[in-house]
Amino acid sequence: MITVAELVSPERLMMARELATSLVATFGAYGVYRLLCFFYGEWTSPLRDLPGPPNESAVFGNLKMLWGAPSKKLYTTDCKALNHIVMNSSVYQKPAPARWFLSRLLGEGVLIVEGETHKNQRKIMNPAFGAAQIRELTEIFIDKSLELRDAWTAEISREGEVANVNALAWLSRMTLDVIGLAGFNYKFNALADGEERTELSHAFANLFGRAAGRPGPLMLMRARFPLLRWIPARSDASRKQARTSMVTIGKELLQNSKDSLVKDGKFEKSSLTNRNLLTLLVRANMDTDIPENQRMSDEEVLAQVPTFIVAGHETTSTATAWALFALSKAPETQKKLRDELLAVPNDNPSMDELNSLPYLDAVVREALRLHAPVPNSSRVAVKDDVLPLAKPVVDRYGKSHDSILIRKGDELLIPIMVINHDKTIWGEDSHEFK
Repeated sequence: MITVAELVSPERLMMARELATSLVATFGAYGVYRLLCFFYGEWTSPLRDLPGPPNESAVFGNLKMLWGAPSKKLYTTDCKALNHIVMNSSVYQKPAPARWFLSRLLGEGVLIVEGETHKNQRKIMNPAFGAAQIRELTEIFIDKSLELRDAWTAEISREGEVANVNALAWLSRMTLDVIGLAGFNYKFNALADGEERTELSHAFANLFGRAAGRPGPLMLMRARFPLLRWIPARSDASRKQARTSMVTIGKELLQNSKDSLVKDGKFEKSSLTNRNLLTLLVRANMDTDIPENQRMSDEEVLAQVPTFIVAGHETTSTATAWALFALSKAPETQKKLRDELLAVPNDNPSMDELNSLPYLDAVVREALRLHAPVPNSSRVAVKDDVLPLAKPVVDRYGKSHDSILIRKGDELLIPIMVINHDKTIWGEDSHEFK
């Protein structure tokens, strides 16, 4: 038995002090090393010579102008360069800090993973997103749109024929219902007035509400420095509980999808009672034509559930809200679109009938151009590369370059919104809704 006196003996106190000193020295040395690497990389970066905005701070650079890490990023609207970036996913990948942050919410889904894992997931998921498969989901889109229309009509009637309607909030509820049914045959009942919130809806709200708010300093430090990820944050408990609920429900949905594809205890390729995206994905993944080592694990399939929700929920509702805003500012366009839509003979058009409406297609494309729901995207080079340019750039020394040397670790920004508003591409009226 160790006595109290032995625990606080001078020898043990000395050992504790030495251990603490060693740990402080180790972490301190590592911190100095990372700091030196950062400043060396900044000082020797080829991107230093390219034209850019004035540097507001020697320490934080343009951090106040651009939310993110205080480091150099290549920001270009050169279409040839951007094409090279997005077409070479083996060289330019999503930044590790962003992937870590999103993986805590989504798991290792197709939006997060990179390299061969991403290619494999995409290959298996592609059949579920084919035109023929999406066509089968049209009825869900139409039914929920009509339900939203009726909800708005009822709200306006209650207010006396004129009312203020929070379009974005309602659209968010509608798209959540749509992705629940189309994605994995799950009823969120977000549009139904008086319905209690389902368990998955509650978990999703917690996961992408409080847990996924704007990251604070600690979260940013944990994202950039893996050694700090053991430090707990206030949102960790809420996130973990929500993720647990989502995984539990996801397992049930996954099992339901598997059961719908099994007949007499065997997988039947032609057996398909549910045509939601998850079931189509499971069918593709269970196909005997796919080698065993190329199939997605249950964990990878489960990760697609929150991925489906994120990809098909807020971006869709945001894009639709902006389209309504644009139409409200362009009454002639609104009238022309309404006339085309009213020419459709019924309230439940097929996908073929919707595809035959050229003005609707033009309005959707123009709304997405002018009001892109995702304004930009970031990439990081995982190895050295040479970025080709369509238009030469002149550095601060007056030297012209038709390409840019990219080093491993350099970050690049894909400015989707800026490209969509570029007058050299769209003309002098590029900021107008036409």
